[in-house]
Amino acid sequence: MSASAAVPASVAARLQARSGAFTGPTANLAPGHVQANLAILPRELANDFLLFCQRNPKPCPLVGVSEAGNPRLPSIGEDLDIRSDVPRYRVWRDGEVVEECTDVSHVWRDDLVSFAIGCSFSFEEALLAAGIDIRHISAGSNVPMFRTSIPTVPAGRFSGPLVVSMRPMKAADAIRAIQITSRFPSVHGAPVHLGDPAQIGIRDVMAPDYGDAVEIRAGEIPVFWACGVTPQSVVAAARPSFCITHAPGHMLVTDLKNADLALF
Repeated sequence: MSASAAVPASVAARLQARSGAFTGPTANLAPGHVQANLAILPRELANDFLLFCQRNPKPCPLVGVSEAGNPRLPSIGEDLDIRSDVPRYRVWRDGEVVEECTDVSHVWRDDLVSFAIGCSFSFEEALLAAGIDIRHISAGSNVPMFRTSIPTVPAGRFSGPLVVSMRPMKAADAIRAIQITSRFPSVHGAPVHLGDPAQIGIRDVMAPDYGDAVEIRAGEIPVFWACGVTPQSVVAAARPSFCITHAPGHMLVTDLKNADLALF
């Protein structure tokens, strides 16, 4: 039996990221387990960011928060090390990405607080179970994500535009997707917009700000969900001296179960 088969899929996924064996997007990885976006900030900004998440629960539904300086989040993952268990990170200085890497131990500080934020990859399992095509999964690409003209609710130093993820669907599938994802508010819940992307400030749906473009076929409409990459847009606006995030599409796999997040 392989080492990965001897442990839960979530732990195996983190160990693969930790070793550098897996560095890609995590859509449909470790089915059944909650995936999380990541924002790591100095303690002096942690209260403002916590308030920002509380005021913006659609894009920033918190599933875990660390103690300052502690790279462990035992409430969401056995033997989880936030410094190495994400397939790809972004290191920010003064609001600019200065490095992408697969381990952040070399920049870790004792004043850093980690925020794990629910991810739409989690509700995709329920959509797939309902027979709804998730285009970026079937195409083997990253989900397309866009900055919008929808403002978030400011908190302290943090403000900026809502970021959304997009999945093209037939109208009937979109209606079913609304019903399904409404059950999962901890991972963004129901869509925030359907149809014309220009109405939310997206000029070209084939030119995402993050991730990869996907085909929109005849008879399909774009369906947009609030996205956990939103903190990266507000970090860019707030320009903190230091911050670490996940690279878009490269999530932290937790031990939490998607089924446990469903409201009914």
